[in-house]
Parts: sequence; C-alpha cells; structure tokens
Amino acid sequence: MNENHIPKMESHNLNQSITIFAPATVANVACGFDSLGFSLNEPGDEVIISLSDSPGVKITKITGDDGKLPLDAESNTAGVSVLAFLKSIKSDQGIDIEIHKQMPLGSGLGSSAASSVAAVVGANELLGKPLSKKDLLPFAILGEKKACGSAHADNVAPALLGGFILIRSYNPLDVVSIPFPEQLYATVLHPHIELRTEDVRKIMRREIKLQDAIVQWSNLAGLIAGLMKSDYSLISRSLNDIIFEPVRSLLIPGFDEVKQAAMQAGALGCSISGSGPSVFALCTTRTTAQEVGDAMQQALTHVGLQSDLYVSPINGDGVSVVKQINS
Repeated sequence: MNENHIPKMESHNLNQSITIFAPATVANVACGFDSLGFSLNEPGDEVIISLSDSPGVKITKITGDDGKLPLDAESNTAGVSVLAFLKSIKSDQGIDIEIHKQMPLGSGLGSSAASSVAAVVGANELLGKPLSKKDLLPFAILGEKKACGSAHADNVAPALLGGFILIRSYNPLDVVSIPFPEQLYATVLHPHIELRTEDVRKIMRREIKLQDAIVQWSNLAGLIAGLMKSDYSLISRSLNDIIFEPVRSLLIPGFDEVKQAAMQAGALGCSISGSGPSVFALCTTRTTAQEVGDAMQQALTHVGLQSDLYVSPINGDGVSVVKQINS
C-alpha cells in the first residue's frame, strides 16, 4: 500500500454513492472445514456506501433482518470492516452504510461475510481504489470475526474473489483460487430454521483420530485435484466429510433424507453449507441441478419443513458493482 495515498474528506465529491452486490457462499464444501469455499450467483446482499461530510462510519439503514442486526458501526460486521479499512489507509472520510439483506441470517450461506465484503469494497471504490480487491480480505475477515467469534475466510474470500478459494494459511493469510469446470452447478436448499455459527461450533469434536484426519485431508486433496482436472468422478468420490458432517447433521431435521434424495437424483455429492442448516449439492448440468433441488425440497417437505431453493452456476467473479452515482 502507498503510505502517501491518504484520502481526505475534502478531496471527494460528497454526493457520491455506490451500490455493491456480494453473493452468498458455500463454506467447508464437505471435507474442507475452514479451508475451502465457493461463490454462488444468488442469493446475496446489496450494500449502498455513500460519502459523508460527517466524520466516522454510520449504519443508516438495514432491511431484511427483522431488526436483529445492530446499527452501531462498531458492532456491525460491515461497519467493523470499513472502520478497519479507513484506519489502515489513514483516512478520516465519513462513510454512510445502508444494508439490504437478501438472504436469511444464520443460513450457512455467508450472510455476515457478504455484507462485510460489500461494504469494504464499496468504500474502497469511492476512495479511489487505494487497495486491490485481494488486499481488502483482512478487513472483511474482521467483520466475520465480529459476527461469529472466529476469523475464518472460507465465506469471505469466495464472496470477495469469486470461484473456489482455498485458504492455505491464516498466519500469514494465504488464499488460492482453484480452477473449476465451467459447467459445474450448485444446488442449495435452505430449510426455514436458523442455526448460529457460534452455537454449532460448540458441538464440534475437539480431537480427531489420526486415521480420520488422513481420510479427511485426502478427500480435500482429491476434491481440489478433481476441480482442477474437471474429473467429475474424483469430485464425487472426494465430497465426503467424515469428521464434522456426522455431528452437525444432527441439528438439521431430515438431513439424511435430503442427502439421499440428492444423490439418487444425480448429484455428484451433497453436504452441509457452512454451519448449516443449508445443504448444498454439486451437479454437472443445470437440468440435473434443478432435478436434484426438487428432490431435496420434496424430501424436506416430508419431514414437515418448508425451504428456499437456489440453483446457480459457480460465480467466478464474486462481489460486483451494481450502480454508482457521481452527482
């Protein structure tokens, strides 16, 4: 970062605003706990960032959250990310943030990550792009830490950068974009229940057998190799979580029936999206992905739960600018 680039309030047109869309994401991807995630086309969050003549960061409006999210910037994931970004570039520019949640909270689809990513990208755009998109990742991660107490990047990184992202290391932060087949589709089923990430993490195993660890990291290596080689059989064999799914699935009513329905309908694999309760499947065509989704949704209905269904190609771009106003 150029230390001489210090944006000031008076150097910007204060009538500027920008609308950013940040997509939902699937984290863990079965065997890649806290280390692998991918981006969807939908759903996602829209965040409007505006320059202000008043110092500080203000959350001016939130919709779609049923009043659950804080308007205080230091307590809000988007606010935390933007505050850290402004401090890093030594800017005293005032920022107003308007958040429109377009996916459920506690869905396992990276809701908190999406608003953090959108906000910090919008602020960076309005201030003349002092940082690259990838350099914004540490600030978005701080928002995720505020939301669930853990600074994991497997939602934030794919929301920001798009595609499949491997988190190779957290200290130092090192993320890698993984090539994937263009015709790969994701089906995501969101049951109408809410699971809090911090609560779900409390039930996870703290110790695992060496034999299980070997199976798990071999599956992760196989999944990444399958994606890079467009080897669908290898992808299918590798989409297997033997450590966390057996425990987390107990919190998702009808999970076993949903997974069985997905596999019988032609999915390459099926597992929990993030902490749940959303369940994802990977498929080789849109038609198959839709058929898999219908089967998953029907299976969930049989256990008495309604749901939302999303069918999407893998989003290779991540966060995007919807509209910019310079008046």
